[in-house]
Amino acid sequence: MRKVMWLAVILAVLVGLPVAAQEATEAVQEPWTCPDGFQGQTLSIYNWSTYVAEDTIANFEAACGVTVEYSIYGSNEEMVAIMRQGNPGYDLVVPTDYMVALMIAEGLLSPLNRELIPNFANLDPTLIDKGFDPGNVYSIPYQWGTVGFGYNVEKVGELSTWAESFAYAGPVAWLEDARAMFGVALSILGYDPNSSNPDEITEARDFLLANGANVVAIAADDGQALLASGEADIVVEYSGDIFQIMAENPDKFNYVIPAEAALFWLDNMVIPTGAPNPDLAAVFMDYILDPQVGADISNYTAFASPNMASIELGLIDPELLANPGIYPTEETRQNLFIIEDNPEGEQLINDAWNELKIFLG
Repeated sequence: MRKVMWLAVILAVLVGLPVAAQEATEAVQEPWTCPDGFQGQTLSIYNWSTYVAEDTIANFEAACGVTVEYSIYGSNEEMVAIMRQGNPGYDLVVPTDYMVALMIAEGLLSPLNRELIPNFANLDPTLIDKGFDPGNVYSIPYQWGTVGFGYNVEKVGELSTWAESFAYAGPVAWLEDARAMFGVALSILGYDPNSSNPDEITEARDFLLANGANVVAIAADDGQALLASGEADIVVEYSGDIFQIMAENPDKFNYVIPAEAALFWLDNMVIPTGAPNPDLAAVFMDYILDPQVGADISNYTAFASPNMASIELGLIDPELLANPGIYPTEETRQNLFIIEDNPEGEQLINDAWNELKIFLG
């Protein structure tokens, strides 16, 4: 099975950060200042849900004297389907790594004006210049994390493997992310998680079907709500989404990265082709990369920060930095994979995923 070697480099840099961050002396941060000339303008953002701090948007509006229109989507596929029909007016969207490459190939993204993004220098150097966008011509890292299990400790007990989840007698929800779920199945079966082999993909589909008897829902980025409401005892979800409900019920819920295999992902800010206000979108990117702003987002969402300045200045909550569900251990890192741009395999997987959802009913 192919592993993603650069992921080990990324996370190896981070393994020693919790202690360093706790020992760091927090510097007094000057508030981010908006460049002149944007007053009265409007910025339209299309993003994932629960993905900014409570005051992130309001503070930007106040700093620049602008209005932000903020819409949300539940999956990369949902977002790109809209963009393929022609940008309806969004200035900034936040696709995951592999989707950036696909959008570049299809002409759906505009190059960035890096002169408007000086805070690019704050980024962790291991998270830039990746294969999906060499030189970061089109994209800026936003947040990163894993796809694992959120579960109700009171109902489930302890959980650490996909096998335990498949065997669980209670209600389970899977994530509406075909590449993530098929990547897991392919990995468990001993294949490349980015396979484009039709026979392997069919085998992965059958494997998921055989192990999906307890699935009561396939959730589009809101599995945490099903977990919190008691509609599901185990949900496959993005790491930070589960940590957000754990903050309110730390003894009731837990998150684990499954031992067999799990997805590592890196979400990125991009400017779609036809954006009405690309310059203001670039200024917003610079704002997000401010050390305090970036830290506020990661501290609120509990996703991992790509902002090295935020970490080095001690602005990230030390408890979050020390949490292996957010910053994985060396052992866990060995079983993480990343989705690669793979048009042929993606179409086969999407077709197999749609078939699977029909069978699961």
